Amino acid sequence: MRTSTRTLLAAALVLGVAVGPVLGPAVAAQPAATARPPREADLAKTMAAAIAGLPRADATAALVRVGGTAGTWRGSSGVRDLESGAPADPAARFRAGSVTKVFTAATVLRLVAERRIDLDRPARAYLPDLIPARYAGVTVRQLLNHTHGIPAPDLPGETVEEWYEHRFDVHTPEELVRSATAKPREFRPGTRQHYLNIGYTIAGLIVERVTGDSYERQVERRILRPLGLEDTYLPGGAAGITGPYNHGYQTMRLGDGTTGLRDVSVWGTSDAWAAGDLVSTTADLERFTRALFAGRVVRGPLLEEMFTLPEVTDLETGAPAAYSVGLSMKRLGGREVWGKTGGRWGYNAAIGSTRDGSRTLVYSVNSTDAKGQDTNPTALRVMVAAYGLPD
Repeated sequence: MRTSTRTLLAAALVLGVAVGPVLGPAVAAQPAATARPPREADLAKTMAAAIAGLPRADATAALVRVGGTAGTWRGSSGVRDLESGAPADPAARFRAGSVTKVFTAATVLRLVAERRIDLDRPARAYLPDLIPARYAGVTVRQLLNHTHGIPAPDLPGETVEEWYEHRFDVHTPEELVRSATAKPREFRPGTRQHYLNIGYTIAGLIVERVTGDSYERQVERRILRPLGLEDTYLPGGAAGITGPYNHGYQTMRLGDGTTGLRDVSVWGTSDAWAAGDLVSTTADLERFTRALFAGRVVRGPLLEEMFTLPEVTDLETGAPAAYSVGLSMKRLGGREVWGKTGGRWGYNAAIGSTRDGSRTLVYSVNSTDAKGQDTNPTALRVMVAAYGLPD
């Protein structure tokens, strides 16, 4: 749930102002955001306003589910695709991006409970043929809480247009790890935090090494099947989305030299793998979130790993660490909200909950700049409407 304070405050101001349309019908005037989350009586009005008026410049569709003892709400807005203008399908599948990391972390922790993985053991002990000596001190826990110091691998392209040209490239996890670990470390393991995918790529390979099975089958066997998440799957790098989905679009330079929206629904995910290739629905992610926070996925002391922030600072901002094992934390509306956001081209997604489960949130927003530096405005409206403003 990585959101800059500057972006949050800007969005708070926007929430009280009517916004004009770019791609579709006018957006209704919206109630001003408050520091506290809305009462149950106001929840429907507040959440409906947060996604009103789609499609527009920043998003073409949004699917939202709010749950918990503090009130429930489900809604959708926007279109299934810009060509037909058909209403967005609230049961559609979407790319969940880095929400995948929660599933990966939970799978690793379940293997820890079986004593097949040790969080304090070096990753090199499991993958001696892949992790070089310069990273011998990196532990499994440090892979999962982003304090490992391993840099990102090299991938082709520097602009969205160049990345689009490489959208069908296939990268093996081993290739990504070798590219990353060939570089000098960013910092001594355990001393800083830097959010990157590579730690989870290595974690996925450790799952495979200790089980003798594929990462995908282990997640299915340990999480998806027991929870009945029938619309959730790991594509293994496949470029298309199986089943019904709302199309994702990205703003970029087009072939005629103009800037516009390109359909990016079909895009390979092998660069993300165990860090970001999950496909799911809001209903499935809501069920998973409830089960996770209730202690039915990871149990006992191991669950606390997911709610424990390392006592280090962020490499880029110098702020206190915001990422735990699998999750991240923000203070919104005067309380801690734990969860995870994710972004793949055309899609932003998130799960979130208070520790007591009184308010859960799941959304999918078909963002037109899903990998941008700032949080998507529609997604931010939803988050603030559900939980309130940042402290």
